Amino acid sequence: MKEQMIEINVNSLEEKYEFNKIAKQASGAVMYRQGKAVLIAAVAVDEKAVDEDFLPLTVQYMEKSYAAAKIPGGFIKRETKPGDFETLTSRIVDRSLRPLFPKGFHYPVTITVMVVSADHEVDMQVAALHAANAALYVSDIPVNTSIAAVRVGTVGNDIVMNPTLTQQAQSELDLLVVGSGKDVVMIEMRTLATEGEAGQHTNEFDESALVDVIAMAAEAIDAATTAYVAAFTPLVRESLDLPLAEDKVDESLYSMIENNYAEDVEKAISHMAKSERSTELKKVRTKIMEALEAEGKEADKELVSKVLERYKKTVVRAMILDKNIRADGRALDEVRPISIETNILPSVHGSCLFTRGQTQALVTVTLGDKKDAQMYELITEKNSQSENFMVHYNFPGYSVGEAKYIGAPGRRELGHGNLGKRALEPSLDLNYDGSIRMVSEILESNGSSSMATICGGALALRAAEVNTTALVAGIAMGLVSEGE
Repeated sequence: MKEQMIEINVNSLEEKYEFNKIAKQASGAVMYRQGKAVLIAAVAVDEKAVDEDFLPLTVQYMEKSYAAAKIPGGFIKRETKPGDFETLTSRIVDRSLRPLFPKGFHYPVTITVMVVSADHEVDMQVAALHAANAALYVSDIPVNTSIAAVRVGTVGNDIVMNPTLTQQAQSELDLLVVGSGKDVVMIEMRTLATEGEAGQHTNEFDESALVDVIAMAAEAIDAATTAYVAAFTPLVRESLDLPLAEDKVDESLYSMIENNYAEDVEKAISHMAKSERSTELKKVRTKIMEALEAEGKEADKELVSKVLERYKKTVVRAMILDKNIRADGRALDEVRPISIETNILPSVHGSCLFTRGQTQALVTVTLGDKKDAQMYELITEKNSQSENFMVHYNFPGYSVGEAKYIGAPGRRELGHGNLGKRALEPSLDLNYDGSIRMVSEILESNGSSSMATICGGALALRAAEVNTTALVAGIAMGLVSEGE
Protein backbone atom coordinates (compact mmCIF):
# COMPACT_ATOMS: atom_id res chain seq x y z
CA MET A 1 0.00 0.00 0.00
CA LYS A 2 1.47 3.30 -1.11
CA GLU A 3 1.55 6.25 1.30
CA GLN A 4 -1.01 8.93 0.47
CA MET A 5 -1.13 12.54 1.68
CA ILE A 6 -4.41 14.38 1.22
CA GLU A 7 -4.86 18.08 1.96
CA ILE A 8 -8.35 19.46 2.50
CA ASN A 9 -9.15 23.12 3.18
CA VAL A 10 -12.78 23.58 4.16
CA ASN A 11 -14.70 25.57 6.78
CA SER A 12 -11.62 27.54 7.94
CA LEU A 13 -9.68 24.32 8.60
CA GLU A 14 -6.46 23.36 6.83
CA GLU A 15 -6.20 19.60 7.33
CA LYS A 16 -3.72 16.99 6.17
CA TYR A 17 -4.49 13.26 6.19
CA GLU A 18 -1.69 10.71 5.80
CA PHE A 19 -2.87 7.21 4.92
CA ASN A 20 -0.93 3.91 4.68
CA LYS A 21 1.87 5.44 6.75
CA ILE A 22 1.22 4.19 10.29
CA ALA A 23 -0.60 1.32 12.07
CA LYS A 24 -0.92 -0.79 8.91
CA GLN A 25 -2.16 -3.86 10.82
CA ALA A 26 -5.23 -1.98 12.07
CA SER A 27 -8.48 -2.14 10.11
CA GLY A 28 -7.98 1.51 9.24
CA ALA A 29 -5.63 4.27 10.38
CA VAL A 30 -4.64 7.84 9.64
CA MET A 31 -2.13 10.43 10.77
CA TYR A 32 -4.02 13.72 10.96
CA ARG A 33 -2.36 17.14 10.94
CA GLN A 34 -3.78 20.60 11.57
CA GLY A 35 -1.35 23.40 12.37
CA LYS A 36 1.16 21.93 14.83
CA ALA A 37 -1.39 19.38 16.04
CA VAL A 38 -0.84 15.76 15.06
CA LEU A 39 -3.32 13.00 15.91
CA ILE A 40 -3.15 9.27 15.22
CA ALA A 41 -6.48 7.50 14.77
CA ALA A 42 -6.75 3.73 14.40
CA VAL A 43 -9.72 1.37 14.10
CA ALA A 44 -9.74 -2.35 14.93
CA VAL A 45 -12.54 -4.93 14.72
CA ASP A 46 -13.05 -8.37 16.23
CA GLU A 47 -14.55 -10.61 13.55
CA LYS A 48 -16.49 -12.63 16.11
CA ALA A 49 -19.89 -11.07 16.79
CA VAL A 50 -21.37 -10.85 20.28
CA ASP A 51 -24.68 -12.55 21.07
CA GLU A 52 -26.32 -9.43 22.50
CA ASP A 53 -28.39 -7.13 20.30
CA PHE A 54 -26.15 -4.05 20.36
CA LEU A 55 -23.01 -2.51 18.83
CA PRO A 56 -20.01 -3.06 21.17
CA LEU A 57 -18.17 0.12 20.15
CA THR A 58 -15.39 1.53 22.34
CA VAL A 59 -13.88 4.95 21.65
CA GLN A 60 -10.73 6.15 23.42
CA TYR A 61 -9.39 9.67 23.00
CA MET A 62 -5.97 9.97 24.66
CA GLU A 63 -3.71 12.97 25.13
CA LYS A 64 -0.01 12.24 25.52
CA SER A 65 1.94 14.62 27.77
CA TYR A 66 4.88 14.66 25.38
CA ALA A 67 2.54 16.17 22.78
CA ALA A 68 2.81 19.45 24.71
CA ALA A 69 6.50 18.92 25.65
CA LYS A 70 5.50 18.08 29.23
CA ILE A 71 6.41 15.34 31.69
CA PRO A 72 3.40 14.05 33.65
CA GLY A 73 3.15 15.54 37.14
CA GLY A 74 2.79 13.52 40.31
CA PHE A 75 4.65 10.48 41.63
CA ILE A 76 4.03 8.25 38.58
CA LYS A 77 5.63 9.76 35.49
CA ARG A 78 3.36 8.28 32.85
CA GLU A 79 -0.17 8.79 31.59
CA THR A 80 -2.68 6.86 33.71
CA LYS A 81 -6.36 7.61 34.31
CA PRO A 82 -7.97 9.69 31.51
CA GLY A 83 -8.88 13.27 32.38
CA ASP A 84 -12.41 14.64 32.15
CA PHE A 85 -11.72 16.32 28.79
CA GLU A 86 -10.47 13.03 27.35
CA THR A 87 -13.54 11.17 28.61
CA LEU A 88 -15.95 13.82 27.33
CA THR A 89 -14.24 13.88 23.93
CA SER A 90 -14.45 10.08 23.72
CA ARG A 91 -18.21 10.36 24.34
CA ILE A 92 -18.60 12.98 21.60
CA VAL A 93 -16.75 10.81 19.06
CA ASP A 94 -18.78 7.75 20.09
CA ARG A 95 -22.13 9.55 19.76
CA SER A 96 -21.16 10.90 16.34
CA LEU A 97 -19.84 7.68 14.78
CA ARG A 98 -22.15 5.08 16.33
CA PRO A 99 -25.12 5.90 14.01
CA LEU A 100 -22.95 5.22 10.93
CA PHE A 101 -22.73 1.46 11.54
CA PRO A 102 -25.25 -0.72 9.69
CA LYS A 103 -28.16 -2.22 11.58
CA GLY A 104 -27.31 -5.70 12.87
CA PHE A 105 -23.56 -4.98 13.16
CA HIS A 106 -22.66 -6.68 16.45
CA TYR A 107 -18.88 -6.97 16.11
CA PRO A 108 -16.63 -5.40 18.79
CA VAL A 109 -14.93 -2.29 17.42
CA THR A 110 -12.34 -0.04 19.07
CA ILE A 111 -11.54 3.44 17.79
CA THR A 112 -8.43 4.95 19.35
CA VAL A 113 -7.42 8.58 18.87
CA MET A 114 -4.06 9.73 20.29
CA VAL A 115 -2.84 13.32 20.41
CA VAL A 116 0.90 13.12 19.77
CA SER A 117 1.54 16.81 19.07
CA ALA A 118 -0.51 19.72 20.41
CA ASP A 119 -1.34 23.18 19.11
CA HIS A 120 -2.71 25.87 21.43
CA GLU A 121 -5.07 27.16 18.69
CA VAL A 122 -6.49 23.83 17.43
CA ASP A 123 -9.89 22.55 18.60
CA MET A 124 -8.97 19.02 19.65
CA GLN A 125 -12.56 17.75 19.68
CA VAL A 126 -13.12 18.70 16.03
CA ALA A 127 -9.69 17.30 15.14
CA ALA A 128 -10.43 14.02 16.97
CA LEU A 129 -13.80 13.66 15.22
CA HIS A 130 -12.29 14.18 11.78
CA ALA A 131 -9.33 11.87 12.43
CA ALA A 132 -11.56 9.08 13.75
CA ASN A 133 -14.01 9.55 10.86
CA ALA A 134 -11.22 9.26 8.27
CA ALA A 135 -9.78 6.11 9.86
CA LEU A 136 -13.23 4.49 10.01
CA TYR A 137 -14.24 5.51 6.48
CA VAL A 138 -11.17 3.99 4.80
CA SER A 139 -11.19 0.86 7.00
CA ASP A 140 -12.32 -2.63 6.05
CA ILE A 141 -15.44 -2.20 8.21
CA PRO A 142 -18.61 -1.75 6.09
CA VAL A 143 -19.22 1.92 6.96
CA ASN A 144 -19.70 4.01 3.82
CA THR A 145 -20.87 7.31 5.31
CA SER A 146 -18.64 10.21 6.32
CA ILE A 147 -19.36 12.77 9.02
CA ALA A 148 -17.95 16.24 9.64
CA ALA A 149 -17.93 18.52 12.65
CA VAL A 150 -18.36 22.28 12.83
CA ARG A 151 -17.80 24.41 15.92
CA VAL A 152 -19.82 27.63 15.69
CA GLY A 153 -18.83 30.70 17.66
CA THR A 154 -19.13 34.47 17.56
CA VAL A 155 -16.53 37.15 16.94
CA GLY A 156 -18.18 40.46 17.76
CA ASN A 157 -21.54 40.34 15.97
CA ASP A 158 -20.37 37.81 13.38
CA ILE A 159 -21.05 34.07 13.34
CA VAL A 160 -17.79 32.17 12.76
CA MET A 161 -17.30 28.55 11.69
CA ASN A 162 -14.52 26.70 13.51
CA PRO A 163 -13.04 29.60 15.49
CA THR A 164 -9.55 29.23 16.96
CA LEU A 165 -9.27 28.56 20.70
CA THR A 166 -8.36 32.22 21.26
CA GLN A 167 -11.53 33.28 19.44
CA GLN A 168 -13.58 30.71 21.37
CA ALA A 169 -12.45 32.28 24.65
CA GLN A 170 -14.07 35.58 23.56
CA SER A 171 -17.18 34.01 22.01
CA GLU A 172 -20.73 34.26 23.36
CA LEU A 173 -21.70 30.93 21.74
CA ASP A 174 -20.15 27.47 21.79
CA LEU A 175 -22.10 25.21 19.43
CA LEU A 176 -20.72 21.90 18.16
CA VAL A 177 -22.69 20.33 15.32
CA VAL A 178 -21.81 16.97 13.77
CA GLY A 179 -23.57 15.60 10.73
CA SER A 180 -23.42 13.88 7.37
CA GLY A 181 -24.49 15.77 4.28
CA LYS A 182 -27.27 18.05 5.51
CA ASP A 183 -28.38 15.57 8.17
CA VAL A 184 -27.48 16.49 11.76
CA VAL A 185 -26.19 13.60 13.89
CA MET A 186 -25.24 15.36 17.15
CA ILE A 187 -25.49 18.80 18.76
CA GLU A 188 -23.75 20.08 21.88
CA MET A 189 -24.18 23.69 22.89
CA ARG A 190 -23.72 26.29 25.59
CA THR A 191 -23.72 30.06 25.81
CA LEU A 192 -20.88 31.92 27.48
CA ALA A 193 -21.59 34.80 29.84
CA THR A 194 -20.08 38.20 29.07
CA GLU A 195 -19.85 41.47 30.92
CA GLY A 196 -20.74 44.83 29.41
CA GLU A 197 -21.66 48.35 30.48
CA ALA A 198 -25.17 47.20 31.40
CA GLY A 199 -23.83 44.36 33.54
CA GLN A 200 -23.48 40.62 32.99
CA HIS A 201 -25.32 38.86 30.17
CA THR A 202 -26.04 35.12 30.00
CA ASN A 203 -26.45 35.52 26.21
CA GLU A 204 -29.49 33.28 25.82
CA PHE A 205 -29.98 32.31 22.20
CA ASP A 206 -33.34 32.98 20.58
CA GLU A 207 -34.99 29.83 19.15
CA SER A 208 -35.30 31.18 15.60
CA ALA A 209 -31.69 32.42 15.67
CA LEU A 210 -30.53 28.99 16.87
CA VAL A 211 -32.40 27.28 14.02
CA ASP A 212 -30.70 29.62 11.54
CA VAL A 213 -27.24 28.93 12.99
CA ILE A 214 -27.79 25.15 12.90
CA ALA A 215 -28.89 25.49 9.26
CA MET A 216 -25.65 27.37 8.52
CA ALA A 217 -23.69 24.62 10.25
CA ALA A 218 -25.52 21.99 8.19
CA GLU A 219 -24.46 23.74 4.97
CA ALA A 220 -20.85 23.78 6.16
CA ILE A 221 -21.05 20.09 7.13
CA ASP A 222 -22.46 19.23 3.70
CA ALA A 223 -19.50 20.93 2.01
CA ALA A 224 -17.03 19.12 4.28
CA THR A 225 -18.52 15.63 3.93
CA THR A 226 -18.67 16.04 0.16
CA ALA A 227 -14.95 16.88 0.16
CA TYR A 228 -14.10 13.98 2.49
CA VAL A 229 -16.03 11.39 0.46
CA ALA A 230 -14.41 12.51 -2.78
CA ALA A 231 -10.92 12.42 -1.26
CA PHE A 232 -11.18 9.25 0.86
CA THR A 233 -13.24 6.92 -1.36
CA PRO A 234 -10.29 5.84 -3.61
CA LEU A 235 -8.44 4.73 -0.44
CA VAL A 236 -11.20 2.58 1.09
CA ARG A 237 -10.08 -0.98 1.81
CA GLU A 238 -12.03 -4.03 0.67
CA SER A 239 -14.72 -4.72 3.27
CA LEU A 240 -14.49 -7.77 5.50
CA ASP A 241 -17.17 -10.42 5.16
CA LEU A 242 -19.10 -9.62 8.34
CA PRO A 243 -22.66 -10.97 8.14
CA LEU A 244 -25.19 -8.71 9.84
CA ALA A 245 -27.56 -10.09 12.45
CA GLU A 246 -31.11 -10.40 11.16
CA ASP A 247 -33.90 -9.03 13.28
CA LYS A 248 -36.24 -11.96 12.67
CA VAL A 249 -39.77 -11.88 14.04
CA ASP A 250 -42.12 -14.85 14.26
CA GLU A 251 -44.91 -13.42 12.10
CA SER A 252 -47.51 -15.98 13.23
CA LEU A 253 -46.81 -15.18 16.90
CA TYR A 254 -46.92 -11.45 16.16
CA SER A 255 -50.31 -11.87 14.45
CA MET A 256 -51.58 -13.91 17.40
CA ILE A 257 -50.63 -11.13 19.84
CA GLU A 258 -52.05 -8.43 17.56
CA ASN A 259 -55.38 -10.25 17.06
CA ASN A 260 -55.95 -11.57 20.60
CA TYR A 261 -54.01 -9.41 23.07
CA ALA A 262 -54.09 -5.89 21.61
CA GLU A 263 -56.39 -4.60 24.36
CA ASP A 264 -54.31 -6.25 27.11
CA VAL A 265 -51.10 -4.68 25.77
CA GLU A 266 -52.68 -1.22 25.47
CA LYS A 267 -53.97 -1.42 29.04
CA ALA A 268 -50.56 -2.54 30.30
CA ILE A 269 -48.62 0.32 28.71
CA SER A 270 -51.18 2.92 29.81
CA HIS A 271 -50.00 2.69 33.42
CA MET A 272 -48.25 5.88 34.60
CA ALA A 273 -45.46 4.13 36.48
CA LYS A 274 -42.65 2.37 34.62
CA SER A 275 -42.59 -0.50 37.15
CA GLU A 276 -46.35 -1.02 36.81
CA ARG A 277 -46.09 -1.17 33.00
CA SER A 278 -43.33 -3.78 33.28
CA THR A 279 -45.38 -5.89 35.74
CA GLU A 280 -48.51 -5.77 33.58
CA LEU A 281 -46.60 -6.69 30.41
CA LYS A 282 -45.14 -9.72 32.21
CA LYS A 283 -48.71 -10.79 33.03
CA VAL A 284 -49.63 -10.46 29.34
CA ARG A 285 -46.59 -12.56 28.42
CA THR A 286 -47.67 -15.26 30.88
CA LYS A 287 -51.16 -15.35 29.32
CA ILE A 288 -49.68 -15.72 25.83
CA MET A 289 -47.38 -18.57 26.93
CA GLU A 290 -50.27 -20.38 28.65
CA ALA A 291 -52.36 -20.05 25.48
CA LEU A 292 -49.53 -21.47 23.35
CA GLU A 293 -49.07 -24.42 25.72
CA ALA A 294 -52.82 -25.09 25.68
CA GLU A 295 -52.61 -25.38 21.89
CA GLY A 296 -49.68 -27.77 22.19
CA LYS A 297 -47.21 -25.28 20.77
CA GLU A 298 -43.74 -24.50 22.07
CA ALA A 299 -43.78 -21.49 24.40
CA ASP A 300 -40.29 -20.03 24.24
CA LYS A 301 -40.12 -17.28 26.88
CA GLU A 302 -37.32 -15.37 25.14
CA LEU A 303 -39.10 -15.43 21.78
CA VAL A 304 -42.45 -14.38 23.26
CA SER A 305 -40.74 -11.50 25.11
CA LYS A 306 -39.01 -10.33 21.92
CA VAL A 307 -42.17 -10.40 19.80
CA LEU A 308 -44.25 -8.80 22.55
CA GLU A 309 -41.67 -6.01 22.83
CA ARG A 310 -41.85 -5.46 19.06
CA TYR A 311 -45.65 -5.24 19.18
CA LYS A 312 -45.52 -2.91 22.20
CA LYS A 313 -43.29 -0.49 20.26
CA THR A 314 -45.77 -0.53 17.38
CA VAL A 315 -48.63 0.34 19.75
CA VAL A 316 -46.67 3.14 21.45
CA ARG A 317 -45.68 4.66 18.10
CA ALA A 318 -49.30 4.52 16.92
CA MET A 319 -50.51 6.24 20.09
CA ILE A 320 -48.01 9.06 19.59
CA LEU A 321 -48.44 9.52 15.83
CA ASP A 322 -52.17 8.83 15.50
CA LYS A 323 -53.65 9.89 18.84
CA ASN A 324 -51.05 12.48 19.99
CA ILE A 325 -50.77 10.86 23.41
CA ARG A 326 -47.94 9.06 25.15
CA ALA A 327 -47.92 5.60 26.67
CA ASP A 328 -48.90 6.92 30.11
CA GLY A 329 -51.77 8.99 28.69
CA ARG A 330 -50.02 12.38 28.77
CA ALA A 331 -50.16 14.85 25.89
CA LEU A 332 -46.98 15.18 23.84
CA ASP A 333 -46.07 18.49 25.52
CA GLU A 334 -47.34 17.62 29.01
CA VAL A 335 -44.75 17.58 31.82
CA ARG A 336 -45.06 15.16 34.72
CA PRO A 337 -46.11 16.60 38.13
CA ILE A 338 -43.27 18.56 39.75
CA SER A 339 -42.45 18.78 43.45
CA ILE A 340 -39.74 21.08 44.88
CA GLU A 341 -38.33 21.18 48.41
CA THR A 342 -35.37 23.41 49.26
CA ASN A 343 -32.90 23.41 52.14
CA ILE A 344 -34.02 20.05 53.48
CA LEU A 345 -30.47 19.23 54.70
CA PRO A 346 -29.74 21.44 57.74
CA SER A 347 -25.93 21.14 57.70
CA VAL A 348 -25.54 21.79 53.97
CA HIS A 349 -25.03 25.27 52.46
CA GLY A 350 -27.84 24.74 49.96
CA SER A 351 -29.99 21.81 48.88
CA CYS A 352 -33.00 20.98 46.73
CA LEU A 353 -35.05 17.81 46.35
CA PHE A 354 -36.46 18.06 42.83
CA THR A 355 -39.05 15.46 41.78
CA ARG A 356 -40.65 15.21 38.33
CA GLY A 357 -42.91 12.19 38.05
CA GLN A 358 -40.71 9.19 38.84
CA THR A 359 -37.45 11.10 38.45
CA GLN A 360 -35.92 12.52 41.61
CA ALA A 361 -32.65 14.38 42.20
CA LEU A 362 -31.22 15.55 45.50
CA VAL A 363 -28.93 18.42 44.55
CA THR A 364 -26.56 20.02 47.05
CA VAL A 365 -24.33 23.10 46.86
CA THR A 366 -21.17 23.53 48.94
CA LEU A 367 -19.35 26.87 49.02
CA GLY A 368 -15.60 27.26 49.43
CA ASP A 369 -12.79 29.72 48.74
CA LYS A 370 -10.45 29.87 45.76
CA LYS A 371 -8.09 27.19 47.09
CA ASP A 372 -10.95 24.66 46.94
CA ALA A 373 -11.05 24.91 43.14
CA GLN A 374 -10.31 21.79 41.06
CA MET A 375 -6.89 21.99 39.39
CA TYR A 376 -6.60 20.47 35.92
CA GLU A 377 -4.43 20.65 32.82
CA LEU A 378 -5.26 21.02 29.15
CA ILE A 379 -2.86 19.87 26.49
CA THR A 380 -3.44 23.13 24.61
CA GLU A 381 -2.46 25.26 27.63
CA LYS A 382 1.00 25.62 29.23
CA ASN A 383 -0.23 26.41 32.74
CA SER A 384 -2.60 24.55 35.06
CA GLN A 385 -6.22 25.71 35.07
CA SER A 386 -8.65 26.13 37.98
CA GLU A 387 -12.27 25.01 37.90
CA ASN A 388 -14.16 26.97 40.53
CA PHE A 389 -17.61 25.62 39.60
CA MET A 390 -17.87 21.84 39.75
CA VAL A 391 -20.95 19.71 38.99
CA HIS A 392 -20.77 16.07 40.06
CA TYR A 393 -23.56 13.70 39.03
CA ASN A 394 -24.11 10.30 40.69
CA PHE A 395 -26.42 7.59 39.35
CA PRO A 396 -26.69 4.65 41.79
CA GLY A 397 -28.29 1.40 40.66
CA TYR A 398 -31.13 1.61 43.19
CA SER A 399 -32.49 4.67 41.33
CA VAL A 400 -33.82 2.24 38.69
CA GLY A 401 -34.34 -0.71 41.04
CA GLU A 402 -31.05 -2.48 40.24
CA ALA A 403 -28.97 -4.32 42.85
CA LYS A 404 -25.68 -2.75 41.82
CA TYR A 405 -22.50 -1.78 43.67
CA ILE A 406 -21.72 1.96 43.67
CA GLY A 407 -18.21 2.46 42.30
CA ALA A 408 -16.19 5.24 40.71
CA PRO A 409 -18.08 7.55 38.33
CA GLY A 410 -18.17 6.31 34.75
CA ARG A 411 -18.36 8.07 31.40
CA ARG A 412 -22.11 8.61 31.73
CA GLU A 413 -21.80 10.29 35.13
CA LEU A 414 -19.04 12.58 33.87
CA GLY A 415 -21.04 13.42 30.74
CA HIS A 416 -24.22 14.27 32.62
CA GLY A 417 -22.30 16.35 35.16
CA ASN A 418 -20.69 18.29 32.31
CA LEU A 419 -24.12 18.81 30.72
CA GLY A 420 -25.42 20.30 33.96
CA LYS A 421 -22.38 22.54 34.30
CA ARG A 422 -22.69 23.88 30.75
CA ALA A 423 -26.33 24.81 31.41
CA LEU A 424 -25.83 26.48 34.80
CA GLU A 425 -22.44 28.17 34.52
CA PRO A 426 -23.56 31.13 32.34
CA SER A 427 -25.93 32.22 35.13
CA LEU A 428 -23.13 32.54 37.72
CA ASP A 429 -21.34 35.79 38.52
CA LEU A 430 -18.22 36.01 36.35
CA ASN A 431 -16.40 37.68 39.24
CA TYR A 432 -17.47 35.16 41.90
CA ASP A 433 -14.67 35.09 44.47
CA GLY A 434 -14.70 31.47 45.59
CA SER A 435 -15.51 27.90 44.60
CA ILE A 436 -18.81 26.07 44.26
CA ARG A 437 -19.23 22.31 44.28
CA MET A 438 -22.63 21.00 43.21
CA VAL A 439 -23.51 17.33 43.65
CA SER A 440 -26.59 15.68 42.16
CA GLU A 441 -27.63 12.38 43.75
CA ILE A 442 -30.17 10.67 41.51
CA LEU A 443 -32.57 8.87 43.84
CA GLU A 444 -35.10 7.77 41.22
CA SER A 445 -34.98 7.79 37.43
CA ASN A 446 -37.65 7.44 34.76
CA GLY A 447 -37.04 10.26 32.32
CA SER A 448 -34.04 12.59 32.02
CA SER A 449 -32.26 12.74 35.35
CA SER A 450 -29.71 15.12 33.78
CA MET A 451 -32.44 17.72 33.23
CA ALA A 452 -33.66 17.17 36.79
CA THR A 453 -30.09 17.92 37.87
CA ILE A 454 -30.21 21.26 36.04
CA CYS A 455 -33.59 22.22 37.52
CA GLY A 456 -32.61 21.15 41.04
CA GLY A 457 -29.17 22.72 40.63
CA ALA A 458 -30.52 26.16 39.76
CA LEU A 459 -32.75 26.04 42.84
CA ALA A 460 -29.98 24.72 45.10
CA LEU A 461 -27.79 27.67 44.07
CA ARG A 462 -30.55 30.06 45.11
CA ALA A 463 -31.06 28.10 48.34
CA ALA A 464 -27.35 28.60 49.10
CA GLU A 465 -27.83 32.33 48.45
CA VAL A 466 -25.52 32.32 45.43
CA ASN A 467 -26.28 35.27 43.16
CA THR A 468 -27.34 34.08 39.69
CA THR A 469 -28.49 36.18 36.76
CA ALA A 470 -31.36 33.80 35.92
CA LEU A 471 -33.06 30.58 36.95
CA VAL A 472 -32.25 27.77 34.52
CA ALA A 473 -34.45 24.79 33.64
CA GLY A 474 -33.77 21.72 31.51
CA ILE A 475 -36.13 19.73 29.29
CA ALA A 476 -35.32 16.57 27.31
CA MET A 477 -37.10 15.84 24.03
CA GLY A 478 -37.35 12.92 21.66
CA LEU A 479 -38.49 12.46 18.08
CA VAL A 480 -40.89 9.80 16.80
CA SER A 481 -41.51 9.86 13.04
CA GLU A 482 -43.21 7.74 10.39
CA GLY A 483 -41.20 4.87 8.92
CA GLU A 484 -37.65 3.86 9.85
